[in-house]
Amino acid sequence: MSELGLRDRALVAVQRALVLRLLSLPARLQRRLAGAPRVVDGNALDPQAQLLIALGERLDPLRPGDLPLAEARRSLERSSLVVAGPLRPMARLYDRTTDAAHREVPIRVYVPTSLPPEPRAKAAPALLFFHGGGFALGSVASHDPLCRELADGAGRVVVSVDYRRSPEHKFPTAVDDGIAAFEWLHAHAAELGVDAARIAVAGDSAGGNLTAVVTNALRRAGGPLPEAQVLIYPATDMTRSARSHTLFGEGFFLEERSIRWFTEQYLRTREDEQSPLASPLFEPDLRGLPRAMVITAGFDPLRDEGDAYAERLSAAGVPTEHVRELGMFHGFMSTTGGVAAAQRTRDAIVRFLRSNPG
Repeated sequence: MSELGLRDRALVAVQRALVLRLLSLPARLQRRLAGAPRVVDGNALDPQAQLLIALGERLDPLRPGDLPLAEARRSLERSSLVVAGPLRPMARLYDRTTDAAHREVPIRVYVPTSLPPEPRAKAAPALLFFHGGGFALGSVASHDPLCRELADGAGRVVVSVDYRRSPEHKFPTAVDDGIAAFEWLHAHAAELGVDAARIAVAGDSAGGNLTAVVTNALRRAGGPLPEAQVLIYPATDMTRSARSHTLFGEGFFLEERSIRWFTEQYLRTREDEQSPLASPLFEPDLRGLPRAMVITAGFDPLRDEGDAYAERLSAAGVPTEHVRELGMFHGFMSTTGGVAAAQRTRDAIVRFLRSNPG
């Protein structure tokens, strides 16, 4: 499931050693290396974020649309691992395919050492995770460190979904895979040692979109629902009309030209942009959804649509915790190896997932 070869892994190791060394310097030196503070829309860019953006421009200046698809996938996986957290050991980690009759979906299962050894006195809570990457990039491998951290910290079995990506598989294939994965996990919970009543869903960016869309679709279908949802800087409006797309459309890792490329790869027509299965902000009724945590970043083109979705959830009576990391960029949760804000947000997610263990 990894896109990386030996040369890619060697490059990640070299870049990781350099970047983590710089992030361990005293704050005043990091600020000096990052340059003059950047303030946009009243928010100051976090010094560590500013340093990473400056390094990124030197180490990997190309964007997804500039590269052949296979290289774009390798590039995203490399960059996601450079500042990722260290690989936490698991009691068990294995890949398998769901055996649902109507749709088979590859998954990776993480059983953390923080759970009692089997046989357990009671079934464990679980987290179904959807990786980011604009629906075209990303993989279970690119988000492996974060899934380990969430499994270990929250004391949950994490099931990471290797949904089919665009452009080979257009909208709504990823949504179909996400729904199938949740329904399979719920039906086969006992097989995995999981409590079917305590399955949360989470994802970042495109995965945050799938988290919202899958949860909404399950509620409409009237079947079992997740017990919680965690949306990490989610894409919620494919029309890309929010003000933050203009404010942060260039120079903060995720750029507007990349978002346009991702959208072109994923959607079939312009009409798809306003489908609730693509843009959960267009979902007419959010009442009755499970409790939610929504995380947004202050220097993210997706900031305003994420904020708007959090506001709509709350207005619909959904218990919602909205975490706004005002100094961060899109994708910052892949930097828990050295960025304080990412570590703080990871810990907030863990607390949220532990707050209703059942």
